[in-house]
Amino acid sequence: MLSVVLLDDGFMNPLVDSQFSFSNPTLLPLRSVDTIATNSVLVVAPHPDDETLGCGGAIALLRALGCSVQVLVISDGTLSHPRSVKYPAPCLRILRETETLEALSILGMNQIATFLRLQDGSIPILKSPRLQEAVARCRAFLKTLMPATIFLPWRFDPHPDHRATWQLIRTALIDLEPPKAYAPRILEYPIWDWDVEQRRGFAGEQVIGWRLDVSSVLEIKLRAIAAYRSQTTDLIDDDPEGFRLTPEMLANFAQPWELYLEEV
Repeated sequence: MLSVVLLDDGFMNPLVDSQFSFSNPTLLPLRSVDTIATNSVLVVAPHPDDETLGCGGAIALLRALGCSVQVLVISDGTLSHPRSVKYPAPCLRILRETETLEALSILGMNQIATFLRLQDGSIPILKSPRLQEAVARCRAFLKTLMPATIFLPWRFDPHPDHRATWQLIRTALIDLEPPKAYAPRILEYPIWDWDVEQRRGFAGEQVIGWRLDVSSVLEIKLRAIAAYRSQTTDLIDDDPEGFRLTPEMLANFAQPWELYLEEV
């Protein structure tokens, strides 16, 4: 049985817990894009493709409304095929960034994405000596944008880069001037929690879950996902241990809705 909270906007939303997790997403309320529309939106992606997988529908809907959407990609994505001779790290980085720009163009974005280019697989965590430099770069970026809404990867995502990205941006938001006047809305999107074998439990967090109706732009989102050929096809065929999104995993992002989590 789900606990329910009444929000200031009048919506009744279930509190998500470790038992509920992501096993029954269709029980979560369905919302329209009007509930998230704002003039300044930032989508933060741990890797090139996460923004499209997790938030592609939201991006397309917001752009159709004329909302300003920016994308910040944290890592360089070069760990997906570390043994490829055809695509060594510098070439793979260029390829993945090119795919990102193509995907975002399909989603209706005319702004250029920002690539932080931190090492894939090594996004600094709280105790890392490299954290402060990364935080400073993110904080400088945030100061230029001051988005009203920020999409972040889910704080408990099984992938360490996703959790580190959440920590990085949340740390960068601390003491961001002006401290009291700026409080962006944070929406968190899951990626690897859709894999039952990797899904992590969580407790002690007051988090609500809801779904965004993306049925009207689903075909656009799927075309944008397909732009990531390095991650969805055998384009890079000389690394037997190279990464590829399975059809089963991709099916989770082909739903007519996207799942978001929000702290209350």
